[in-house]
Amino acid sequence: MPTPILPQRHFSRRSFVRVAAGGLALAAAPGFAAGLLATPPARPLVFAHRGASALRPEHTLASYAKAILDGADYVEPDLVATRDGILVARHESNLIDTTDVARRPEFASRRGKKMVDGEWHEGWFVDDFTLAELKTLRAIERLPKVRTGNTLYDGQFQIPTWEEIIDFVAAQSAASGRIIGLVPELKSSTYFRDAGLALEDRFLSTLLAHEYTRRAPIEIQSFEVANLKYLREKLGRRANVRLMQLVVGGDIRPTDVAKAGGKLTFGQMTTPAGLRDIAAYADVVAPPTRAIIPLGADQRLAKPTSIVDDAHQAGLLLHTWTFRPENRFLAADFRDGNGENARNEAGSVAEMRRYIETGLDGFFSDDPGLGRIAAG
Repeated sequence: MPTPILPQRHFSRRSFVRVAAGGLALAAAPGFAAGLLATPPARPLVFAHRGASALRPEHTLASYAKAILDGADYVEPDLVATRDGILVARHESNLIDTTDVARRPEFASRRGKKMVDGEWHEGWFVDDFTLAELKTLRAIERLPKVRTGNTLYDGQFQIPTWEEIIDFVAAQSAASGRIIGLVPELKSSTYFRDAGLALEDRFLSTLLAHEYTRRAPIEIQSFEVANLKYLREKLGRRANVRLMQLVVGGDIRPTDVAKAGGKLTFGQMTTPAGLRDIAAYADVVAPPTRAIIPLGADQRLAKPTSIVDDAHQAGLLLHTWTFRPENRFLAADFRDGNGENARNEAGSVAEMRRYIETGLDGFFSDDPGLGRIAAG
């Protein structure tokens, strides 16, 4: 979810929702709905961050399958564009950390350096590859020293397209008998627009072409502002679609704002007045977890901020990112003595429950199975 430059109304519950022209009725998961409501859900929604990325290499069908099996309400594909304009799931345009491209001599000449979202990055970039070329690569684990078990899956899975993910989730929904939402993020919209590969219309054409995404819950995210406003204009207030404004704190400006010479910062966007402005075009605001309950100097949780209440007062839902189950990512309150890279399921569930107590409406987790336990 978070891009390199960034440090990283509700569906009512119904018993059944028709999702296929043939009349198949699927049981709706708690919090899903036919329309948008201003009231929070009965329990927070669990968003599978890049799939079950703590347990499988991120943004692979295996990662999404594990997330669905473990009870995620939504799965997240981050979307970027190939040279021939096909949307695929990668967290960023640079392929170096999540594919085996560096081991492929046939692509050695394509290594380069590009500015993405205001920062220089060196590696291999998705927009320099056609889809056919990209499909010859295989996914690898981003954090091999932390998630050593995931490295056992290195080389097994291709990079999926947005369309393949929709088909896969629809199939999983039909097989499991429950509706599974999609929470796509449009990554680095300004970068891809400048490269002649604007994401928004490509995204919309696929979204609207599929029966599943015309009916299933969809929550569209971005750290930029103009693309969400454009999507709201094009989509209107569809019953199954929400727009999520991702934010961080401080004086950082959204990439599109900075590109246009604007002064708006994420810090200003998360004030009560800024949240009311967001509510004019989006349904959800999504800050990082530590913007809700920050860490003190001792790395333990401090006093919660007012952002959850402020968002609700502005008419927004609040979803937060991202909970991870290893000690190195937990507040000191919840770490055990098994080493910083050790998986700590009890500590992760306890931390998520502390945040749920603030009244948030949903959260991203690298381990949605643990998120499901925490959320109930």
